Amino acid sequence: MKGRRMCGTVTAGDEGQRLTVAGWVNHRRDHGGLTFIDLRDHTGVVQLVFNPATSPAAHEIAERCRLEWVLKVDGLVGRRPPGSENPNLPTGEVELTVEGCEVLGQAEAMPMGVSDELAADERVRLQYRYLDLRRPRMQRNLRARHRFIKSLRDVADELGFIEIETPTMIPSTPEGARDFIVPSRMWPGHVWALPQSPQIYKQLCMVGGLDRYFQIARCWRDEDLRADRQFEFTQLDLEMSFVEEDEVFLVLEEMISRAFATAFDIPVSTPWPRLPFSEAMRRFGSDKPDTRFGHELEDVSDIFRASSFRVFRGALDQGGSVQALRVQAGAELTRGELEGEWLQVARTYGAVGLAYMWRRSGVYEGAIAKFLSEEEQEALTARLGLQDGDCVCFTAGRTQVAQTSLGAVRLHAARRFGWIPPKRFDFLWVTEFPLFEADPATGRIGSVHHPFTQPHPDDWDLVRTEPTAVRSRSYDIVCNGVELGSGSLRITNPAQQALIFEALGLSAEEAQRKFGFLMSAFRYGPPPHGGFAAGVDRMVMLGVGESTIREVIAFPKTQSGADPMTGSPTPVAPEQLAEVGLRLAKVLERGGTDHDGREG
Repeated sequence: MKGRRMCGTVTAGDEGQRLTVAGWVNHRRDHGGLTFIDLRDHTGVVQLVFNPATSPAAHEIAERCRLEWVLKVDGLVGRRPPGSENPNLPTGEVELTVEGCEVLGQAEAMPMGVSDELAADERVRLQYRYLDLRRPRMQRNLRARHRFIKSLRDVADELGFIEIETPTMIPSTPEGARDFIVPSRMWPGHVWALPQSPQIYKQLCMVGGLDRYFQIARCWRDEDLRADRQFEFTQLDLEMSFVEEDEVFLVLEEMISRAFATAFDIPVSTPWPRLPFSEAMRRFGSDKPDTRFGHELEDVSDIFRASSFRVFRGALDQGGSVQALRVQAGAELTRGELEGEWLQVARTYGAVGLAYMWRRSGVYEGAIAKFLSEEEQEALTARLGLQDGDCVCFTAGRTQVAQTSLGAVRLHAARRFGWIPPKRFDFLWVTEFPLFEADPATGRIGSVHHPFTQPHPDDWDLVRTEPTAVRSRSYDIVCNGVELGSGSLRITNPAQQALIFEALGLSAEEAQRKFGFLMSAFRYGPPPHGGFAAGVDRMVMLGVGESTIREVIAFPKTQSGADPMTGSPTPVAPEQLAEVGLRLAKVLERGGTDHDGREG
């Protein structure tokens, strides 16, 4: 609109100027014959004054307009009368005396408020997402997202990367999460898959000599949704040739720290600490540790190696461990709280139980205290630095389960006692993840990241004999206990890649069918390379201080995977199925749908 000024930019410096503004009616009130309207656009609001004596036609419009009508207004900028200024607004010193007004759009009664930050039901917000997007919160989040992605692109360009779009219809290789599949009309009985990652194509870019690739990539995974997961998501995806880990780390630290400063005004110092997976588990009980506060776990297995307490001794005799957490000032915790909330947290992560005791007046109290010898209690006191008023919690069993469950209790305690410092961002690298993991139910070996990750050079001999002990040359970015992304150095030697496929239980024929084109490419001079993929949605969520990525995505799905705005997913017409050679084996009776956004 020619000559339009944004509402939130009108200030005292414009006094005496005639301006044109346009936006939505944010608030309307009548005062002694005058009508006042706060007009809003994404930059803020400006107060309009409609005077029937000087502009009767405009005043007539003001009297009949309602919230969220769209107006174009011409008027004269003047100071607000003394005492009526609003110091909380950038435009709070001025008002626009209306000389002309045009209605550009009318609005019916609103199904939800959009002019403030009042709580609104999420189902309603998503059903009317186009209205929800007008809210200051969503405007702020999505514009910050834009600045964040733009900064990533700017820095990538400075560092010599080129943006390449990889295919979004690819072969299905369902090693990780389930693929979304797309039936082919031209190839009956065949399907494409929507990519969970551009992984194979970006490696082929390296074979093609493109050296430094990046992409703001759209990806899809058919998995259960959570606060930090959606079916479709956006990631910063990159790959580099002729690199070791340090060079990948430097690039990501530069890109992300500058983007956080640009988009969120959050300074992020570099370089980031590096923490091997085994140390992260030992100290924090998590492969995505929150390092903003201390209160680390302690392995106290040596103290109880000869204990008469059967729970601890039994775990140790079976090759497990005993983990302890000092909860400072935890003497205020009741037995009911510990055996309710705290025990449930531990059990959620696989622990059989949660042992605990308090230290009061130099004496340990609690059900397990009587089973611990004086020497064990003294050793525990010295190891943990326990003082009167503290509580100590224990898990015992298979080491990784004991660590993970007590790590979850640590986070629960941090929220309970306010250990987490506000407005702090602790970035770190977690390195040397296991290359393989065994399925607890079947024992089948699978990749922790993906099958193209290099093993640690010292661990190649273990690939056949002890695969779960093999470390990888992989690395994750973690911030405040949130995994933001992962990457690795890749295997480019076909013989070594064949060994990894063998360890994963893939026959040569199956590996050829799924990845033959990649293996073929590696026969023609592949450069050594490595890369990374970081979740844009999660990074923006952290930067703007939201607790779910739904608040930083323009049109997200509900936690049940539905879109209440469009009513999707929708039934498919028989003729559409016939066209691609498919038919439904069974139509599930849902007793209605949950497409209105109900959780579940």
